[in-house]
Amino acid sequence: MMRPTRRAVLAFAAGVPLALLIASIAPTAWVFAVDYGVLVLAAVAADALLACPARRLNVSIDTPDSLFIGVPGAITATVDAPDYSRRAHLELLAEQSGELDPPAIVAADIAPGQRDVVKLALVARRRGRIGIERVWLRWYGPLSLAQFVRRIPVGRGIDVLPNIRGVQSAALQFFAREAIYGTRVQQERGEGTEFDALKDYVPGLDTRSIDWKHSARHRALVCKEFRIERNHPIVLAFDTGHLMLEPIDGIPRLDHAISAGLLLAWIALRGGDLVGTYGFDAAVRHYVAPMRGMAVLGHLQRATAELAYHHEETNFTLGLAELAVRLRRRALVVLFTDFVDTIEAELLVESVRRVAQRHVVIFASLRDPYLEQTLDREPERFQHVAEAVIAADFQRDRRAVFERLDRLGVHCLDVPREKFSVGLINRYLMIKQRELI
Repeated sequence: MMRPTRRAVLAFAAGVPLALLIASIAPTAWVFAVDYGVLVLAAVAADALLACPARRLNVSIDTPDSLFIGVPGAITATVDAPDYSRRAHLELLAEQSGELDPPAIVAADIAPGQRDVVKLALVARRRGRIGIERVWLRWYGPLSLAQFVRRIPVGRGIDVLPNIRGVQSAALQFFAREAIYGTRVQQERGEGTEFDALKDYVPGLDTRSIDWKHSARHRALVCKEFRIERNHPIVLAFDTGHLMLEPIDGIPRLDHAISAGLLLAWIALRGGDLVGTYGFDAAVRHYVAPMRGMAVLGHLQRATAELAYHHEETNFTLGLAELAVRLRRRALVVLFTDFVDTIEAELLVESVRRVAQRHVVIFASLRDPYLEQTLDREPERFQHVAEAVIAADFQRDRRAVFERLDRLGVHCLDVPREKFSVGLINRYLMIKQRELI
């Protein structure tokens, strides 16, 4: 499709006051005004003839099969014009549907006899499925008087998955050595609590590991070796209610929780524990029984990718009671959820208390950065003071709830997004070291 550009319209419109001026001064010279308009139209036609014909443009579109939430992806467009002897300048724009950042116009510059590969950025903000409907191309003639638009149908869908790449990169920090707990026994303090064997003491070993009773019996110094206990069930319980839909850095709280949970699953599966997932809000939405083996991680990723966003209020009494019924043995329950104030948290605390009587519970919550910014902001107006007072009330209510949970023996984690994954892993390792499960 060809149409005149803004420059061509302005050039043609400039002839109107010129024609009026000529008609007022010399009525018989009106023909010159008509000649000006014809000249502009001829220039537009010549520009259109000199532009790259649409039939000579070869465009191929390639889309990824899947995206990770919050991780930039791209549509790859390969453009060339083999039969065109001039340099062509094009602009590309993707027409997309779903929870994505707004598309941006990307320029392409095609030299004669060459091709250009253009990347159209895609950044998904929610899990699910997005669609790439079509890609629009726009280019101009040499004089920028004629504009051409071409629509290329795509009609492809892309799955948006939890950020497993972030899990892999973070997990490498914990597996830089040959073993985390114990495919080979580590000699570092705190690496194990279950007795494994005795060995002769050599200089360099921790003197606190010396077994003095057996040393006296053997008349030589011997040390104890320890290892971490394995085969503990771990359940990642995700609250999928409306409070977990609040975005932090453009991504819902639920997806931050899923990324941290998958990292914990990686660590736990590598250490020999069993990991399962559980999703609930007003009703139980999803359950995967704890399983062992690194092959389970892919299954957990697919299961968490199917956790839908729900705008309903979470029923903690039903959700946690159902989870307690499903767990046959003592387990570590990691509850990813959030609350607003102490009134809303009453049923939450009571439900967590019943679960904590039999199981070890980690209450994992993301700290709201907006509250921190509101408290730290220098007030310039009375409205800022009022907002800071309200934010302080919310912070006080949150601390009161966490203190109640802490007295019940629940391990609470309330940290910013940047420290969420590492804080969760450290809490898990601390629980393992103290043999709480």
